[in-house]
Amino acid sequence: MHLLAATPGGIDDGSEAVDLGQEPGEIVFLTAADTEIACLAAAQSRRLAKDAGAPSLRAANLLHLGHNYSVDLYLEETLAGAKLVIGRLLGGRGYWPYGTDEVTDLCRKKGIKLAWLPGDDQPDAELQGLSTLPGDAVHRMWQYCVQGGIDNTEHLLAYAADLLGRETDWKEPAPLLRAGLYWPGLTLPSLADLPRHEDRPVAAIIFYRALYQAANLKVIDALIDALDKAGVDALPIYAASLKDPVAAETVESLLVDGGAGIVLNGTGFALSIPGAARTQTPFDAVDAPVLQVVFSGGNESAWRDGTRGLSARDIAMNVALPEVDGRILARAVSFKGGARRDPLIQADIVEYEPVADRCRFTADLAANWLKLRYTTAADRRVGIVFANYPNRDARLGNGVGLDTPAGTLELLAALKDAGYTVDGGFDTSDALIDYLKAGPTNAAVRGREVRESLSLADYHLFFGSLPESVRNAVTERWGRPEDDPFYRTGEVDCGSFALPVFRLGKIAIGLQPARGYNIDPQETYHSPDLVPPHGYLAFYAWMRHAFHAHAMIHMGKHGNMEWLPGKAVALSEDCFPEAVFGPMPHIYPFIVNDPGEGTQAKRRAQAVIVDHLTPPLTRAESYGPLKDLELLVDEYFEAAGTDPRRIKVLKRDILDLTYRIGLSKDCGIADGDDEDRALAKLDTYLCELKEMQIRDGLHIFGKSPDGDQLSDLLVALTRVPRAKGEGADASLIRAMAKDFAFPSDFDPLDCPMGDAWTGPKPAALSGSDSWRSNGDTVERLEGLARRLIDGQVSPPGPASAAVLDWVNGSLRDTVTACGAAELSGALTALDGRFLMPGSSGAPTRGRPDVLPTGRNFYSVDTRTLPTPAAWTLGWKSAQLLVETYAQEHGDYPTRLALSCWGTANMRTGGDDIAQALALMGVRPQWDSASRRVTGFEIMPADLLDRPRVDVTLRISGFFRDAFPGLIDLVDSAARAVAALDEPADVNPLAANVAAEVAELQSTGLDEENARRRAGARVFGSKPGAYGAGLQALIDEKGWTTEGDLADAYLAWGGYAYGAGREGEADRSGFERRLGRVQAILHNQDNREHDLLDSDDYYQFEGGMAVAARTLSGEAVPVYHNDHSRPESPKVRRLEDEIGRVVRARVVNPKWIEGVMRHGYKGAFEMAATVDYLFAFAATARAVSDHHFDAVFEAYLMDDTVRDFLRDHNPDALKDIAARLTEAQNRGLWTSRRNDTGPILAELSSGSGV
Repeated sequence: MHLLAATPGGIDDGSEAVDLGQEPGEIVFLTAADTEIACLAAAQSRRLAKDAGAPSLRAANLLHLGHNYSVDLYLEETLAGAKLVIGRLLGGRGYWPYGTDEVTDLCRKKGIKLAWLPGDDQPDAELQGLSTLPGDAVHRMWQYCVQGGIDNTEHLLAYAADLLGRETDWKEPAPLLRAGLYWPGLTLPSLADLPRHEDRPVAAIIFYRALYQAANLKVIDALIDALDKAGVDALPIYAASLKDPVAAETVESLLVDGGAGIVLNGTGFALSIPGAARTQTPFDAVDAPVLQVVFSGGNESAWRDGTRGLSARDIAMNVALPEVDGRILARAVSFKGGARRDPLIQADIVEYEPVADRCRFTADLAANWLKLRYTTAADRRVGIVFANYPNRDARLGNGVGLDTPAGTLELLAALKDAGYTVDGGFDTSDALIDYLKAGPTNAAVRGREVRESLSLADYHLFFGSLPESVRNAVTERWGRPEDDPFYRTGEVDCGSFALPVFRLGKIAIGLQPARGYNIDPQETYHSPDLVPPHGYLAFYAWMRHAFHAHAMIHMGKHGNMEWLPGKAVALSEDCFPEAVFGPMPHIYPFIVNDPGEGTQAKRRAQAVIVDHLTPPLTRAESYGPLKDLELLVDEYFEAAGTDPRRIKVLKRDILDLTYRIGLSKDCGIADGDDEDRALAKLDTYLCELKEMQIRDGLHIFGKSPDGDQLSDLLVALTRVPRAKGEGADASLIRAMAKDFAFPSDFDPLDCPMGDAWTGPKPAALSGSDSWRSNGDTVERLEGLARRLIDGQVSPPGPASAAVLDWVNGSLRDTVTACGAAELSGALTALDGRFLMPGSSGAPTRGRPDVLPTGRNFYSVDTRTLPTPAAWTLGWKSAQLLVETYAQEHGDYPTRLALSCWGTANMRTGGDDIAQALALMGVRPQWDSASRRVTGFEIMPADLLDRPRVDVTLRISGFFRDAFPGLIDLVDSAARAVAALDEPADVNPLAANVAAEVAELQSTGLDEENARRRAGARVFGSKPGAYGAGLQALIDEKGWTTEGDLADAYLAWGGYAYGAGREGEADRSGFERRLGRVQAILHNQDNREHDLLDSDDYYQFEGGMAVAARTLSGEAVPVYHNDHSRPESPKVRRLEDEIGRVVRARVVNPKWIEGVMRHGYKGAFEMAATVDYLFAFAATARAVSDHHFDAVFEAYLMDDTVRDFLRDHNPDALKDIAARLTEAQNRGLWTSRRNDTGPILAELSSGSGV
């Protein structure tokens, strides 16, 4: 039998191999903890002072042995001469897999004694099994490390010498104090010994006992001093581990007795496990915010000079995992430095060097949270900020899935009930918007009522306090403050900034100023790192220093402040989010299904997320001409075989209507299709359309859905299976199919809708409509599910009864609790108390565990991506894609480009990355215990039965920030595949790289750099910048030709990542990739939104399409794949998806009636949809004339809808008309009507409004 061998691969993060320069020693100790190395050095010094003949010792930090070549060199030059090797691994073998395996193999071959010890106080059977020493010896050495301290380390070394045959006087591990107080200059202080000031609040500082034992306390001393200068008394507490029961109990007692009002936590990881029930923490007793302060494992110069902020390891340990416990990220306050070489163990002894201004910022942030906590509700001043983009008056209060103004009214009412000073108010959400719009906005300042302003003198004071680099950048780009659109000349003073904000007592409601692209779009669209203008800074200066806000709320996903230029995480004072926002307590209501962009606010703007529910979902169903067609099709099939003359007439009527409304194109009827095939395609398409999930209105923050919206949402939450899909976790409609004993090969979630139904027809599913197809059966099951949810009928059997019991016993109460929980969450955060964390994701994609909302959501452990489940979906989707492409084009694809977002990969566990790897023929490798990705294997070409695909990724800015490890994984895999010796028809990636290397060398580039550039397959935004560059051009009409759009996309995305490059400018490389791709991919992972809901889709997907078309001179197919049901991904062309969304949602009266319940914001949603439809026409050429026709008829020619727009948001009506006019003027839409021009002209001018 022939075995196909996979090729293993390691992940290269671009770091250089290092030589530690150590001579062999009898004992070698491997650890990732610098504090442990410091203790070893001190203990060895003591040992040698007592016994000059004690065994020699070497210690190495595993962080210096991350590169495989470094491991190989260390084994050869140092470890090979050892007699005993002790390794301590936090996270088990998976933490250092290559090194663990190589060290174990060397020790076994050479007979070197070996002890692998867990890095924490939890046993690890796998490490025990890899050790060669007896279990009792390994356990004893582990306990020396667990107890810690120089004394225990000295006896560890003595015991190690004993194991080597030296007679020594060693003692058993001695328990040390697990936690306690620290104060500079005091020994074992009590609470009474700590300096205290009357009326001062208290901030606890929690840090590892190992720092205390190693006297590595500069950063703790610096935090104590910074807190003191901020008017806060410090309560420094060390702990061996917060997971240690004794230490946790001690910490809790000290927090309570010490009166802590906030916690500054310097320990890493999390007590809770992502996705599992929350674990109680010792901080819970004081119900206080927990600020995560980072003691970085990197060095300060790399942090200052780079844009990444923290390493992938630091992000996982000190950022992502602490978020699981609900901690608020403050700043990185120290970095490793001050290294000295210890000659005895030949290792560097390092300590944490504090950064003064980072400690100061963190202390000020703590002081501001304490001020918020101890200020009475009546005296608290709260700023509420609405996003506004595009910068038009029709689009005030942007919040994805959220009726922002209505939710704000709910919040204001809750604040008033809680004792906040809320003067005045509004009866309706439209009234709130009308009042806001009467003041200055991003659309206009002149002629508006100015309620608040900031004098130029006060602005200069604020501006002068900013770092010089910030001032220079703003002045260089925007000139004098007096040139800003919000500036007004003063008659008796130097002038002021008119601000888009007003007060309701001690609540201020404002409109976030534009980033600046609207001021000069032609000059700024090539500036992905555009700094904000003076008016922007003035707005936040007023909030902070004139209004004196105690806290600010950015209302809904999402504003632009957290996306300003600067580091990805661990910001410096030169980063614009910090310069603008400062150390302000930040509360951010955010949709629960978008962990990525919410995480950006957490990491770059110290936000506490208050997650909110998604909009209610419902079935699209049939309407209007689609309903007419459905009835005609049913009549046709019923008449088949009985009335040939009737069939002929019906067939003609059906196809005439199908072609007249453009449905023939949407459902894929080809020129060569005969009538029967055309009818079959139409029938299937109509069935699929009416089962699509669409939103029924918007969510209102603080209100749970009820009535029809509640029932439909509960059906949507039970539609797909949860967990293992068994019992109560089963799909409700699958459970009903099981109860009805339907054929085992029938899956209501994945069946050919147009195929004839051959199963039983139980009476419980009877109805007056035709029942002839699988689609009819699915429709009847959906109807019965709704009646079951409403309690109108009983379950048909035990399978559905189990699901219904869960709905009625748990899910219904959970959903109805969301509204109150959201308001409670906001009030909790505004009280300066701890807001409970919760997981995030798309509830209707099998994730009801993210409910109830109102929690501070967290994302994922980035080290585990892509997950095995994501790999399964990615592999399936990749295979479907190449097969679909081959069917359409006659051959397999060899070059593809994938648009890849961070938030989608957080929701799915890495579907996109798994798909990219699968296309290349690469499979991730996971550590069985920790589930972390440890490497990859290249699958044999014979196993693929197709060519490997050359895949280029265009990642989002947030993906770059959140997933540096995934960038390294894809880059390493692509380079490994490119290095294979395989034929070009089997491995086009290798052939393409080789050809490009030769091309680059011919230009004079050396081979190493040529290979580095030719092998790049991950491109993204400029370091510190975000987006794809098309939004301002589209919004401000700043483009003339397609080339302008392509140019912007390439300018913003032409930065290469991977192989140690943090965004190296390589536009020509990006152009080479996109100019030769055969297809473009974008995956959508849930149906809680669609591609006409957001500008991101057209920017990334459409932008890539127009760039590829411009570069290659021909249209490149774009696939918009549906991953909303992980078991059954669907591959669709972009134009197909747009057609489905237009039919099922955009012009569906059911959706229109839903948004009309929301007044101004509903009209906002309609205008936004038209904008995004237009943008896809401009970029991807994926919108047909009949789609624009349908929108024109539904929005502007329906009297009820047009009157709604005119009454609630006349600016939206004008914007819709203007955008449709632009579509005609640019040749993107030719209407079948002859009167659209005059109608649009009247409406866009305002005379029809």
